[in-house]
Parts: sequence; structure tokens; C-alpha cells
Amino acid sequence: MGVTLKAISKAYGAHKALSEISLDVGDGEFLTILGPSGSGKTTILRIVGGFTQPTAGRVWFGDDDITDVPTHKRPFNTVFQDYALFPHMTVEQNVGYGLKIKGIDRKTVRSKSTETLDIVGLGGFLDRYPAQLSGGQRQRVALARAIVCEPELILLDEPLAALDAEMRRQMQGFLKELQRNISTTFLFVTHDQEEAITMSDRIVVMDNGEIEQIGTPKEIYYSPKTPFVARFFGENNMIKSDFVDGQLRTPFGEIALPASINKSKRPVFAALRPEKLLFGAAKSTISIPSIVKEVIFIGSTTQLRACPLAAPDMVLIVKMASDPNQVLPKKGDQIDLGFNAQDLAIIEVTQ
Repeated sequence: MGVTLKAISKAYGAHKALSEISLDVGDGEFLTILGPSGSGKTTILRIVGGFTQPTAGRVWFGDDDITDVPTHKRPFNTVFQDYALFPHMTVEQNVGYGLKIKGIDRKTVRSKSTETLDIVGLGGFLDRYPAQLSGGQRQRVALARAIVCEPELILLDEPLAALDAEMRRQMQGFLKELQRNISTTFLFVTHDQEEAITMSDRIVVMDNGEIEQIGTPKEIYYSPKTPFVARFFGENNMIKSDFVDGQLRTPFGEIALPASINKSKRPVFAALRPEKLLFGAAKSTISIPSIVKEVIFIGSTTQLRACPLAAPDMVLIVKMASDPNQVLPKKGDQIDLGFNAQDLAIIEVTQ
């Protein structure tokens, strides 16, 4: 069964943390709520889990209204950022704790704990204590504790935030594979775009207590609907433009766009991903003569920053795969940048 939020609002005095949020979490889905600090994403998680009551609106689980159902009676489990493991208990005891307080017999608790630890790759760690584990291992124990009781939904509140970069990447792949293997719904909260892209079936992008956009990672990455989403969800060249006689007028010239694009008379941003802006315009439909301001090597990628001759105050960012054999321009060189019109995302300026 899925979870449905209907017109959920939450206020703390005069501060409105959530404004009439409506959201469906599909059965078996990996749904990520993404946003900066203070956007309301953790408040949604706490309301779904029963840790916080909404000021208005209702929470449904399938056909049941669970808004007033206490946390311990909801068929959900939560994985917290700080793991919340009992330091005086072994790995096995931590994982089996939920089963134990439900009155399950000791033999079954041990059997299910061992089986679940095997699923998360810690079958040989039953007798260790949390202090004897790495951060990634402690996180896996927390996950095993969450899934051992076979909940209908697992809530994950920035569970990878305390891990180093390499361990986070490993855990991202592990989490998604685990979710597929156990076929349980995951509701995941993060402020990290890479995590959201890597693991999610769908992403909910939030800001200031409101939903900005919901979609698949590709939909949100390539077709952002608001300026906030375009800026927050990965880098974008945000080109202030408008339409004149059906043509997109930019600071570096007019561009003909496909007929399918709504050519609003209001000002728009033409958003262009840095990897879609090419160094050398031979394969592009639009050419922009520019002056190089900076060349930055970032390991697997190299970034160019350049100013169009027609708009010297504008800085365009180009991102390309690093190639040790490629001859790159230097600061002050004139180059041609190029892109294809179909790679632009047109976003109305609302403020």
C-alpha cells in the first residue's frame, strides 16, 4: 500500500514549515524528498512517521487515515542520521531489539536477525559492538534493524550524512539494491543532489515549505519547471531572455526554438546544462564567440568559464570530460562556444 498526504500544513507559531503539501508515495517506490535546510523535507518525514502532528491535512496509508495513529502502531520504521544504536548491545541484539519487544521468542529473533544481517552483508558481525564498527557498518546495522520487522515503509532521514565521500557512494548503490531486493517502500530525505539522482525512482524538490517539482531524476535534471529547481538541482547556465516575434531573444542573439515550446511574452530563463554547452561550435546549431576567463581541472571533468563577446558581463560554464591529450584554451583566448536549441529548458520568471 502507498502513503498519501492530503493538504498537509505545519506551523510553529508564526512560522509555516509546510504549506498544504499533497503527495503520493507509491507502493514499492524509492521516493526522495530533496531540498536545502529549512525547506520542510524532514517535517514531512516526521509527519509520515507519526513523530509530529500536522497543523492541518490528513495522512493516509492505503484506505486508512493514520493521521492520529501513534508512531509505534504504524507499520513503518525509521533510519536516523546518527544511527541510534544501543552501544551496550551487540550487533545481533541491536537488530533483534524490535522483535524482542514484540514478544517474539528468542530462537526466532536470533534466526531473523542473522538472516537480515546476511542481507546487509554483516553476517559475520553478530557479536561485535557498535564501537567496533566503521561508520558504513553501523549504518548497515541500523538498516538491518529497520527491515527485520518487515515494515511496509522505511523512512530514512539523511542516513548517509555522517559518512565520508567514498563510503557515501558505496552506500548509495547498496541502499538502492537493498530496496529492490526487499521490495519495500523507501521514503528518503536528503539535501544532496547526487544521492537523489543515484537512488530515486522519483524526486520531490522542496523549498520554503512548498513542493517545487516532482518527477524522475531525468525529468527534473533536464526539464526543471522553476528557477529554484534549475539552480538547486545541479549546475545550470541561467540565461535571462524573452520572446520577440516567436524568437527567443538572449543577450548574445536571437534563437529559433521548436514549435512545441510555449513562447510566453513574460521574461524567461533559458537554462542550459554546462555539459550541453560545447567547446567548439562545429556540431552545434548556435555559435557564441566568447573570451575564456578560467580553465579549471576537476579530475574526471574540466570546466571552462567564458564570457560571450556580445554579453561581456555574462559568464557561461562549460563542463567536459577531461582528456590529457586535448589542447585547451588559455585565459584570454577567444573561442567559439556552441549548443543546440533543443537542449534549452525554458522557465518562466515568476518574481
